[in-house]
Amino acid sequence: MELRSPTGPITAAIAMDAIDAASRWAQEIDVSVSVAIVDSGGNLKAFLRMDGAEIAGPILAVDKAYTAVSNRMTTHALGALAQPGQPLFGLHTGAGGRYVIYGGGVPIVFGNEIVGAIGVSGAAAEQDSECAKVGADSAQRALDEKKGA
Repeated sequence: MELRSPTGPITAAIAMDAIDAASRWAQEIDVSVSVAIVDSGGNLKAFLRMDGAEIAGPILAVDKAYTAVSNRMTTHALGALAQPGQPLFGLHTGAGGRYVIYGGGVPIVFGNEIVGAIGVSGAAAEQDSECAKVGADSAQRALDEKKGA
């Protein structure tokens, strides 16, 4: 008998569909980005670097997803809380420097649990956030359909 590790509700197919949705939106708004999906433990599940995307994107996309899942909020919202004088100022120095506090990381919610996150990097933070939301929405729809099946 082969021993297997649990993968949680985000299957490879759901992760790849979310990446596809995010990258299609990126094409629609004429940007090239990197897209990462992590599971609930912050481990990389799937990744894509679009042709022409910046070279820093692969690291930043994964870290945005990691930040969103580990802090249970979007990186955009977290950024507002991490400004000087705010309660989470200095957060970006935590987790060995992996926390990213600008837009592009969005948690994926299933029921009342955060089961993963998507991170997008390569365009302006607002565009990264848009792409990440499209990808997260795709994953959440797939999870809802899976639950209803």
